[in-house]
Amino acid sequence: MKSLVTIIGRPNVGKSTLFNRLTESRDAIVDPVSGVTRDRKYGSVIWGRQEFNLVDTGGYISNSDDVFESQINSQVKYSIQEADLLLFVVDVTTGITDLDQSIAELIRKSQKPTILIVNKVDTGNKESDAMEFYSLGIGESFSSISASNGYGTGDLLDRIVEILPDQPEEEEDEQPRIAIVGKPNVGKSTFINTLLGEERTIVTDVAGTTRDATDTPFSAFNLDFTITDTAGMRRKAKVDDDLEFYSNVRTIKAVEKSDVCILLIDAEKGIGKQDVNIFYQIVEAKKGVVIAVNKWDLVEKDTKTHDKFVKHIHERIAPFDDVPIIFTSNVTRQRILKSLETALEVYENLQQKIPTSKLNDYLLDVIEGHPPPAIKGKYIRIKYITQLPSKYPAFAFFCNLPQYIKDPYKRFLENKIREEFDFCGVPFQVYFRRK
Repeated sequence: MKSLVTIIGRPNVGKSTLFNRLTESRDAIVDPVSGVTRDRKYGSVIWGRQEFNLVDTGGYISNSDDVFESQINSQVKYSIQEADLLLFVVDVTTGITDLDQSIAELIRKSQKPTILIVNKVDTGNKESDAMEFYSLGIGESFSSISASNGYGTGDLLDRIVEILPDQPEEEEDEQPRIAIVGKPNVGKSTFINTLLGEERTIVTDVAGTTRDATDTPFSAFNLDFTITDTAGMRRKAKVDDDLEFYSNVRTIKAVEKSDVCILLIDAEKGIGKQDVNIFYQIVEAKKGVVIAVNKWDLVEKDTKTHDKFVKHIHERIAPFDDVPIIFTSNVTRQRILKSLETALEVYENLQQKIPTSKLNDYLLDVIEGHPPPAIKGKYIRIKYITQLPSKYPAFAFFCNLPQYIKDPYKRFLENKIREEFDFCGVPFQVYFRRK
């Protein structure tokens, strides 16, 4: 499972800017007004051979008139507890403040490995000013950076991967792990109980009853595997108490531990923005996915209802729409076992290795019939394809000018692979490398 790295600090020191820089995204809102980040934002970082999850937290404050102060501070504390490594960000332009001292005390009590990051060091003069922060007496390492222009962030990433523990190799004979995920109150716990035929998890009409991820051994179809019931995931604006925030952290970890996720969506409400967010969190984690449209018995149907529903889901999750969609009901037990059987089929798809000779025999003919478009009069020639020895499916195309391959052609090749080989429900990567 990937390590969890948490960015902490007082407001307006550049935590969200650093998050965006390290994740190479613009996911975290950045504004000169302090306190913009009220909840956590999660992202993935790859540096060298190491991959880790990064958390952006709200700014730690005290004695302010912000009504969210206690919630932000509590959630920062939870983030510290869950983290494998802390990135403590301070601002060179303001020097050490009382809040910096308070956060340093929290870190000392946690005894978590920490890198002290002095931000906004964008000139040579400020390098000497950064030395002041050594007096905080915190951190296994010290780094002066400018998150806004990227100065020093490469060295920072080197330090992070040096401190993080090596990611253990996954056991080849480990049982498949299937996580049941989705928004609160879509019927995840009832789904588990229906499968098991007993009241293994607490079920109420109150959204968010399940606070933690619970593992249950299960046997079916002559296979042994583990099913995980997870706490419901809400939009950030709705995460309004500490326990629910903690549940979100645990749910993210459950997705990371799983092989395949069954994403439950509410048939009465349809696929919403948060359903799509959870779907792409699964995809970004490179996990297999099955969509189960639950409470199907409550929907008024005609001959076109099913097809309309499937079409709408495909539109919302495009371009990755090669995903099995099962319509279920906890009340009538409709297709509950079918969704589980499908998840195990996706698991088999996730594990498959395509022989190099088979890949080349098929794809080189495809490429010859539909070669990549020439760029600036230069012709791209793909000579060889192989599946990489990674824990999730990934394919390398070796060619003379990999830098000129554009996204539409990448999607074309991905679709051709899916047409020939069964990767339904499985996200995979396509890479282009110089021959």
